[in-house]
Amino acid sequence: MRPFDETEREEVAVEETAASEAEVEAMTDAEVVEEEQAAEAVEADLADLQKKAAERDEYLALAQRTQADFENYRKRMARDVGVARERGVGTLAKEIFPALDSLARAVEAAGDDGSDFANGVRLVQSELTAALGRAGIEHFDPKGETFDPEQHEAIAQTPVEGAESGTIVEVYQAGYRLNDTVLRPAKVVVAA
Repeated sequence: MRPFDETEREEVAVEETAASEAEVEAMTDAEVVEEEQAAEAVEADLADLQKKAAERDEYLALAQRTQADFENYRKRMARDVGVARERGVGTLAKEIFPALDSLARAVEAAGDDGSDFANGVRLVQSELTAALGRAGIEHFDPKGETFDPEQHEAIAQTPVEGAESGTIVEVYQAGYRLNDTVLRPAKVVVAA
């Protein structure tokens, strides 16, 4: 073996230094590429998470709108059912009013004779009136009140001493209302 002279040693050192610098550069490039890939992966994951969060928010908003729509539908249906019920009750009651009027005339004609027939007619009349009351229909007799065209039907106007003009002095046919809705206005005579 021959000993290295100084020049050869320097050449070998330079070669080793160049090789180690190339390795460092190669490692650095690999690390840079690796870091870039990691950063791209993080950005892709972040974009995916943002996309999923947006979808979640969209589905949450859709669920909330659907829930609000259903609640509005439920309230509207409850209101519509109530209105339909009132309309049905009112329609049936209007059909019953003539029979109730006939019973009232029969009781009036029978007077207070105390017969079983008269008592039976009174009983039927009171049961029918009570049934209408349970359905929310009330009878009103406006004698002495001021005439209101929304609730009363004037069939005559006559001068009456001691009565103020526009006051109801006689009721020919009682009126009926369901809650605040007049089903049948009372037929009345009004003071002139």
